[in-house]
Amino acid sequence: MEMHEQEEARTGAPVPRPARRVLVASVAAVAGAAVLGGALVLLPGARTAPPPAPGPVAQARGAVASGVPAALPDLAMLITDREARLRTHPRDARSWAVLGAAYVEQGRRTAEAAYYPRAERALRTSLELRARRNAQALDGLAALALARRDFPAARRWGEAARKQAPKRWTTRALLVEAYTGLGDHRAARRTLAELTKLHSGPAVLARAAAVYRDLGWREDAAARLADAAASAGAPAERAAYLERAGQLAWERGDREAALRHFQEAVRTDPDLRAAQAGQGRALAALGRTTEALAAYRMALARQPCPEYALELGELYESLGLAQAARVQYDLLRERVRQAAAGGVDGELVLGRFEADHADPRAAVRRLRAEWRRQPGTAVADALGWALHRAGRDEEALRFARIATDRVHGGEVRSALYSYHRGVIERALERYGPARRQLQEALRINPYFSPVYAPAARAALAALGEPQVRDVPDFTAPRCRSGRCG
Repeated sequence: MEMHEQEEARTGAPVPRPARRVLVASVAAVAGAAVLGGALVLLPGARTAPPPAPGPVAQARGAVASGVPAALPDLAMLITDREARLRTHPRDARSWAVLGAAYVEQGRRTAEAAYYPRAERALRTSLELRARRNAQALDGLAALALARRDFPAARRWGEAARKQAPKRWTTRALLVEAYTGLGDHRAARRTLAELTKLHSGPAVLARAAAVYRDLGWREDAAARLADAAASAGAPAERAAYLERAGQLAWERGDREAALRHFQEAVRTDPDLRAAQAGQGRALAALGRTTEALAAYRMALARQPCPEYALELGELYESLGLAQAARVQYDLLRERVRQAAAGGVDGELVLGRFEADHADPRAAVRRLRAEWRRQPGTAVADALGWALHRAGRDEEALRFARIATDRVHGGEVRSALYSYHRGVIERALERYGPARRQLQEALRINPYFSPVYAPAARAALAALGEPQVRDVPDFTAPRCRSGRCG
């Protein structure tokens, strides 16, 4: 290996090559060269072939280094390549970090939590070999914690990486997600501002879209995702942004646009099972039930996420197929158990399932512990709903407000969150607020759930038209002093 190639392997950055001299030979010299060996002399201005496109290993390595999705076949080749490298160079800290990051991405893409312990061993080995100036391994550990839904750990590793490499933009992207999972939206917005000053490009646009979505700025989020998909460099990355655009369209109740995005994502990357599950969601809302069931089954066959099993189970339930629903709920429990062996926190999805389909009191215990550990908006909504299902509506309303009120911190426009709060308000005989929340849920997305969207319409119909006591009296005199008679 030449000296500049050794330096590139050590630093990971391109090293300028010494300029090649172009020799202009005389006609006699050219003729002599042709006789001696057919040598080709390049003249100034001669065209050279473009550099070859990077191979699958290089593409996957660039993707995991930048924290963007990588194609599954390319990831497999990268893993094989780094494992072979480390068998002969076991003290190569950089290769251990790359291997660990590749394991994280492979586990995330396949929902196979068995990759995560391997990733942790590889990344910690990298840190043992190079404790200083190894922000790449720290980033890998932060990404691993995010994949496991361990937001406190992700924050710790991300902040350690930022301390080692203050200008490393990929660390900021990880920290934005960690702060969001902890419900610290102010820190997430501040870190996003830092990120956009350090770097631009599709990965940054996608991260900005996620923050804007959490702020309720759905049009801005959709615009950022459209730009990210248009400028993505690889099919797997573009497909991931199309799938997120589909999620946004679904959340605002645009079934047709959501389906188009999900279908294009699958065409771009057939291994993207989240987009296949998204197709199931949109197809069910369009009344194309047979196709919806097929899409969900295909997604679960290759990426058996507990969330997909819960969605499919509730779709079966809405169709009156109780036994088929129970099969999916059993799959959910088993997948959460398997994922826990790999360090994945499945308390949120398990709590949501238990609140509606099993033991609400167990859901409260589970979700209360989750709230103490990482108080994100989704946990607030789930805990509030579990408390309602357990018959504790006064306390439930406090968490429902956290999930839905800007005053209390909730800025995500979610039909499910509004539905949950509306039902809780109704149980407390707060009929005016209940009516407003249920109307808001159906205004945001009339198809948000095959089970609970019809329940929202039924609850709203049962409430009837507003009564006189529900309407504020704007004719009453206003008393600034509070002493009006």
